[in-house]
Amino acid sequence: MLITLQHAHTSFTADMHRLEWKMLQRTKRTGWIRKGVTGPESIADHMYRMGMMAFISSSSSVDSNRLGAASCCEVLAYTWRRFKPRTTLSACRCIKLAIVHDVAEAIVGDIAPSDNVTKEVKTQLETEALHKIRDMLGADSAAGQEIEALWQEYEDGNSPEALMVKDFDKLEMILQAQEYEAEQDIDLQDFFDSTKGRFTTLLGQSWAKEIVKRRADKQGVAHAKSDHGSSQSAKQTQ
Repeated sequence: MLITLQHAHTSFTADMHRLEWKMLQRTKRTGWIRKGVTGPESIADHMYRMGMMAFISSSSSVDSNRLGAASCCEVLAYTWRRFKPRTTLSACRCIKLAIVHDVAEAIVGDIAPSDNVTKEVKTQLETEALHKIRDMLGADSAAGQEIEALWQEYEDGNSPEALMVKDFDKLEMILQAQEYEAEQDIDLQDFFDSTKGRFTTLLGQSWAKEIVKRRADKQGVAHAKSDHGSSQSAKQTQ
């Protein structure tokens, strides 16, 4: 779709102000705040790294025969338990899903499990927020309709791309937890417990296993250093 530069500038500035996108950058993720993490990531930080996960993972699995040099539409080729016989995913769609899946939180905030809000109420609040965003963009606009459709696709988990991005959502969380543990000497085991056994794709399972292993390795090194330090102190006091 082609648009004039004047129309693009006017629409862009108006949409950015009306839709309060800045709240995605300013709102820190609830789970980290409640665990006392210093300088926690924002909602936008979380979605951006998920988008990069989709982008990076596609680079080693390109179906060049199907798409040639069209990098925006590279595909991820993985075997799935579901949605057979389709075994390729659109990286472009995965990236879009990643940067849209939490967009309702610009209006409703980051509702965490510890808020004791039922799934039904959370879904209702976020659905209403998506309708508001769609209407602000223009109920009949291509952008408004696509954002709403992408959000709903993710919520329903009714495509291979949605399931992949749901795994990216959990992967980004435990990767961030592992980083905070290493940087701030805090225990975030709850986040690993909440995702255990919940990855539905082979890629998600593989990356989760790698993150957990790296965490265990780092914890093992830290414990060894601690034990060594304790034994040295004991020798010095003898």
